[in-house]
Amino acid sequence: MANNGFTTTILHSDRRASVEHGAIHKPMHPSAEYAFADARELAAVFQGKAGFTYARQGTPTTAALEQKITQMEEGAGTVSFATGMAALAATFFTLLKAGDHLISGQHIFGNTNSLFGTLAGLGVQISFVDTADVAAVQAAWRPQTRMVFAEALANPGTQIPDMEAIGNWCREKNLVYVLDNTLVTPLLLRGKSVGASLVVNSLSKHIGGHGNALGGAVTDTGLYDWSSYENIAEPYRKGSPTSWGLTQIKKKGLRDMGGTLSSEAAHRIATGAETLSLRMEKACSNALALAQALSQHPKVAKIHYPGLANHPQHQRATQLFGGRYGALMGIELVDEIDVFDFLNRLKVLVLATHLGDNRTLVLPMAHTIYYEMGPQRRAEMGISDNFLRVSIGIEDIADLLADFEQALR
Repeated sequence: MANNGFTTTILHSDRRASVEHGAIHKPMHPSAEYAFADARELAAVFQGKAGFTYARQGTPTTAALEQKITQMEEGAGTVSFATGMAALAATFFTLLKAGDHLISGQHIFGNTNSLFGTLAGLGVQISFVDTADVAAVQAAWRPQTRMVFAEALANPGTQIPDMEAIGNWCREKNLVYVLDNTLVTPLLLRGKSVGASLVVNSLSKHIGGHGNALGGAVTDTGLYDWSSYENIAEPYRKGSPTSWGLTQIKKKGLRDMGGTLSSEAAHRIATGAETLSLRMEKACSNALALAQALSQHPKVAKIHYPGLANHPQHQRATQLFGGRYGALMGIELVDEIDVFDFLNRLKVLVLATHLGDNRTLVLPMAHTIYYEMGPQRRAEMGISDNFLRVSIGIEDIADLLADFEQALR
């Protein structure tokens, strides 16, 4: 295939794979089972040959989407799941066992934090550190450490790990480095470029983009030597070691746990993915303009956005993300403003708990996602009562600015 750019490659991915009847999109395959004319061929697929047996382990439609994600991340292969959380759960539950140690960033998605609580209950040791400083990650190492996990852009505080330094250290220590790339997307950063072993993307967010389907994916970058990872089960130690980790994630995460992406959702996400670069460029542009304007507003106490020069990791974001800073923003209003009254005055922004949509979405964090943590834990995380998470969409920037202005007024 020609060495095309990001959008051209994704736009023509299905067509170049010889879709049936000359179609330009891979069609939806709703069939749950797949029949064989030859019994030996059936057995061969069960024993590892490429093919489809039962939709719980994937369909031609999910395979086409996986090919797109692999191309986006320039990886060695991808497995798709019903949600981003299913992708994360499959990764941790299939590659870690009781007694293993995981080092994680402390600024992580609330549901991922909850998942780690479940892992800890099953005997996996977990240390939470500030991944913005590689020294903190290194200091947490133990002989039982098997894996390091980080989010490329934290939700909602927008902290950015020292991803390259972590990748170099993981390579020296032979640790599996898992990077959640959801809020940055492979358009702004490919996990492979910072040494990640596995890259997780919630396809429900920017890659799908339209808020009409749930999905997740795990991509193997091809950088990790799975022959050295002792938790790979014997049945999956076949063929090239490059595929061993992803094979175990797929077999146990899909076949055993059933976190399967439907063909209908995969088709919706694959179609949305074609315009990722167009949507993301607009959203990033909107976010920067909004952050710059609101940072000067007297009723805004603080803006958390990597595109602003006062952000602690501004230079790192500039270097890693190619001058674009994502579409997630944290906004702290001054104490005198009643956050609920402010939100109820908004006319364009949508009050909704989602991210990476075409529409701009806003949520009061202390009263929703972080409510159960209690005031002390929220204070430790810097989540004030007037902290808003804003996921910037692709609306006309003048309308977003005007909506904030009238609501603050």
